[in-house]
Amino acid sequence: MRSVTELDLADPVLHAENDLSEVWRWLRTQEPLHWQPERGSRPGFWVLTRHADVAAAYRDTERFRSDGGNVLDTLLGGGDNAAGRMLPVMDGSRHAQLRHALMKAFSPRALASVVDSIARASRELVTEAMERGRCDFARTVAGQLPLRAICDLLEVPRADRQQLLAMTSSALGAESAEGLAADSWVSRGEILFYFAELAARRRREPGDDVVSLLTRCRVDGRELTDEEVVLNCYSLILGGDETTRLALAGAVAALLEHPDQWRAYQAGGIATETAVEEVLRWTTPTLHAGRTAAVDIALQGRTIRAGDVVTLWNTAANRDESAFDEPDRFLLSRTPNPHLTFAFGPHFCLGAFLARAEIGAVLRDLRDLVAEMRLTAPARRVYSNFLSGIDSLPVALTPV
Repeated sequence: MRSVTELDLADPVLHAENDLSEVWRWLRTQEPLHWQPERGSRPGFWVLTRHADVAAAYRDTERFRSDGGNVLDTLLGGGDNAAGRMLPVMDGSRHAQLRHALMKAFSPRALASVVDSIARASRELVTEAMERGRCDFARTVAGQLPLRAICDLLEVPRADRQQLLAMTSSALGAESAEGLAADSWVSRGEILFYFAELAARRRREPGDDVVSLLTRCRVDGRELTDEEVVLNCYSLILGGDETTRLALAGAVAALLEHPDQWRAYQAGGIATETAVEEVLRWTTPTLHAGRTAAVDIALQGRTIRAGDVVTLWNTAANRDESAFDEPDRFLLSRTPNPHLTFAFGPHFCLGAFLARAEIGAVLRDLRDLVAEMRLTAPARRVYSNFLSGIDSLPVALTPV
């Protein structure tokens, strides 16, 4: 293995084209607080890899702040211009107020009708894929179900949904190393412009959807501005679509690589709810979260200085030997399963219940409808230093 200091953990190609399991293992055991050196004009940053340290940093929003940005690229580029206005990049009272308002739309009771719709859509998508015999599962099933669910919540017109999927797919990653920079910035701008128009319509004609809820929401005694509404729509569509899409594609890839687990689940001896948690741990679609140190912090015998960028690597924490027995085994019956895929503490993922419902629906339909799955061409991974997963998964499905 190359020296860890020679690796650039901010490089999307490194994550897409390499298995970094040994890197994360070495860091957890030898250097749990690692300094990634500067690269040219780009600043360096701290790397946390142990489960306990990552969870503690998530919980400690006073010292590890999100309100300067929560993604490595934006933090290294000088900060997030949505800071303090978009839920994931807020802290303190403003974050608590906006989160409380949005939780009304994301509670299990409020999502009951959406979960029913997810079950129907999953059965339809899996059945259609199976009837065709061959499909790109990452596109035809995993790429469609989360989009339908979050678009139902936001009441995005059906005619716009495929265009929105294309924009979200390129906003945080790319299909190849060559397509990384320019496409993502264009797509982000297109998403913001789309939701600016949708929010304007909802202000004129409000409904019961989340966009309308945002237009009525009050934080610190005032309504959200148009810009704040648009930024939070942007956050919800990216968070609700991309991460679950990658988890679903990763679930099928894992079942193909571990046929014993596929057979055990088909036999009915493993609860779907338990299997969902292992899929979330194993796939870990969000590689990291970024934070900024608010004060000097002593940790692991070193000092993080106020203003330093600190990265919390979920992908490393979810394979920590001190938190999981045999962490490098894909084990659908694993319990307990204290994964950090949805983060932890005040920034725990707002859409966790929705994501679990989507993954559970697809797993049940695969178990009930599909006798055999096989890969028909090599899978292709997404190029990103923030997202991790499979962008293309050509498979053949044999019906029960």
